[in-house]
Amino acid sequence: MREHGSRNSAPYRRSLYPPREPTAQLALEVSGGHRLYVEQSGRADGVPVVVLHGGPGGGCSPAMRRFFDPQHYRSILFDQRGCGRSTPHASVQNNTTHDLIEDIERIREHLGIDRWYVFGGSWGATLALLYAQAHPARVRGLILRGVFLMTIPELDWFYNGGVARFWPEEWERFTGLIPEDERHDMIAAYRRRLFGEDRAEQVRYARAWAAWESNLAALESYGRSSGGSGEYARAFSRIENHYFSNRGWIREGQILAEVGQLKGIPGYIVQGRYDMVCPPIGAWSLHQAWPDSELRSIRTAGHALSEPGITAELVAVMEELKEIEHTNA
Repeated sequence: MREHGSRNSAPYRRSLYPPREPTAQLALEVSGGHRLYVEQSGRADGVPVVVLHGGPGGGCSPAMRRFFDPQHYRSILFDQRGCGRSTPHASVQNNTTHDLIEDIERIREHLGIDRWYVFGGSWGATLALLYAQAHPARVRGLILRGVFLMTIPELDWFYNGGVARFWPEEWERFTGLIPEDERHDMIAAYRRRLFGEDRAEQVRYARAWAAWESNLAALESYGRSSGGSGEYARAFSRIENHYFSNRGWIREGQILAEVGQLKGIPGYIVQGRYDMVCPPIGAWSLHQAWPDSELRSIRTAGHALSEPGITAELVAVMEELKEIEHTNA
């Protein structure tokens, strides 16, 4: 394991490539009545990399294009089912992990790509691992940030009081909307309200759910997020709660149990030392079980993609892979 500190302290904006617009966009029809927003940027004949956003339900952002040298990479971003610019908005119908894995393959086939790098953080790391285990022949390498293995201990840490020991005031705000006799299962309690009949109530609880996660994502957090706009929060919170209520439709411990499927696939794991959302034990456990992986712990960072050290290290990984590709060309 390599632990990085001061050399990754450059401001966020300096470690990224300049902002750019997509070179191509499309609405891709997939199963179950869903339509995905998909965009590409960089070189049309560049080394392909697909970017998997977090949440579930977070959607992709323009900043995600900036991790990749546009003269070398062909980056593919898309909004997963029900969120961002994909439709139907905030829908959880026909919206499961297995559907998302099929969607990634649908995108790859539609774009005529044989093998690609898979870049994902938080839930995006979960999905990247599950996709690679299902389709190892299609993956050149995995670049992961803030590892989440979709296990009960991880969900209990975040929704049943573990992290509350560090953020009691935010926990009080999050739980204060729920009657005391329901607080033993916060995921279920919020589910009742996120999927209730009253849309205004859905939005109110959606913003509280989203704010709880947002306020703990960065190392230098001040607990000030309101959860974002009502429509964003509603999609994010309903979809995320839906996935967590169903434990991601995978067996407990499945990712580590099937880590052998990743044999021969290089992995680069970038993990914030003080990640309150996805504690480092997940990244450490994955690295220990996966011989082809490299763990890069960022000493002064939390969970967010925007953490300066995490941003810089992810860009550095993509630069290293670029050099490897040039050497092997």
